[in-house]
Amino acid sequence: MRGRLGDYDPGSIGAELAEIQAEIDHIAFNLYGFSDGDRAAALGVTSLTDEDSSGATEETEETDNSEDDDVIEAIDQTDALLSWSIGVAFGRFDWRLATGEREAPPEPDPFDPLPAKSPGMLPDGAAPFHNHGGILVDDQGHPHDLARLIEEVLARVQAEVPGDVRRWLQRDFFSLHLKQYSKSRRKAPIYWPLSTSSDSYTLWVYYPSLTTQTLYTAVNDFVEPKLKQVARDAAALREKGSGRSRDDEKAFEALQSLELELIELRDTLLRIAPTYRPNHDDGVQITAASLWQLFQHKPWQKVLKDTWTKLEKGDYDWAHLAMAYWPDRVREKCKNDKSLAIAHDLEQLYEPSSLAAAGKRKKKGGVE
Repeated sequence: MRGRLGDYDPGSIGAELAEIQAEIDHIAFNLYGFSDGDRAAALGVTSLTDEDSSGATEETEETDNSEDDDVIEAIDQTDALLSWSIGVAFGRFDWRLATGEREAPPEPDPFDPLPAKSPGMLPDGAAPFHNHGGILVDDQGHPHDLARLIEEVLARVQAEVPGDVRRWLQRDFFSLHLKQYSKSRRKAPIYWPLSTSSDSYTLWVYYPSLTTQTLYTAVNDFVEPKLKQVARDAAALREKGSGRSRDDEKAFEALQSLELELIELRDTLLRIAPTYRPNHDDGVQITAASLWQLFQHKPWQKVLKDTWTKLEKGDYDWAHLAMAYWPDRVREKCKNDKSLAIAHDLEQLYEPSSLAAAGKRKKKGGVE
C-alpha cells in the first residue's frame, strides 16, 4: 500500500539508516577518543578464540531468549494486509491513504509534540469505512460480517483478495494479532473474538469502543436475532420429519448444536453485563478478564483466567473493575492505603494509622 504513495523500498531505507548510524558512531568515537579496541568492543566485534566465542554465543542466546517479547518479527505481507483491512473495517485506519484520496501527512520535525494519532489512523471527524457500534461479526450474510468487510476494503484499494478470508479470520488472525500487540509481557489485543464454545459463531468487539452497553448490544443486535434465525431454520427442517435427506439431517444437527451454543453465549453475556464496568485506564488484560470464558484462544484464555483469579483475590484492587465488583473490599482497603484511595478518588476514606498519628502528636508535643 505504501508503495503507491511514492518510493518505498525497505531494503534501501534500512541501508541508509545503517550508513547514518555508522556516521554517528564514527563522530561519537572521535569525540570521546575511542581507540580501535574500544570501538570494536562498543560495536560488539570480538576476536575471541573459538572456545570463548562459543561460550559468548550461549550467553547471548540465553539473553535473547529472555527478551523474546521484545523481538520484532517480520510479518507476512498477506497477513499484514489483511490485518490492516480489519483495522479499516473497524474505523481504526484510513483506507484513503492507499487510494490517494488523502495525502500522507508531512513528516514531523524532531522536536514537534507527539501527535495524538499515528499517520495511518483515521482522523477525528472523518467518515469511517463502515458504520458500526463497536461490534462486527463472523456471520455470512450479516450486514456487519467482518470477512465480507475485509474483502470490500481490499476491493476499494484495488488489492487482490488472498485465498479464503473467512478461514484466515477464524483460524489465524487472533494469534497473529495477539503477537503483534504484545511487548515486554504486556499483552493488549484490541480486536476481541467472543465466541461460542465450538467457535461456530464469533462476535468481534473493538476494545477502544467498549462501554457498559456493549454486552447488551451484543445480545440485542446480534445473538438474539441469530437465535431466531437458527430456530426458524431448525423448525423448517423439523417439519420435514422422515422426509429429511442425509444432508438435511446433518444441517438439522448442526443447527440444534448452534442453537444451544447461542443460548449459552447469550446467557453468559447477560450474566456478566449488569456488573461489567469497563474502564480503559485498567488496560486491556484486566478489562477483558471478566470475559475469559468467551475467548476460545487457549493461551489468551489462560492469561485472562489467571488475571480474573488475581482480581478476585484482591491483587488488582487499584483497578476500576475491582471497585465495580467488590466495592466494600476496595473501600475498606482505601482506609489504610492512601495510594489506593487516591486511585479511586476516595481520599476522604483514608485514615492514617494510629502509630503514625501518635508519632505526629509526640513530635508536636516536643516542639511545644
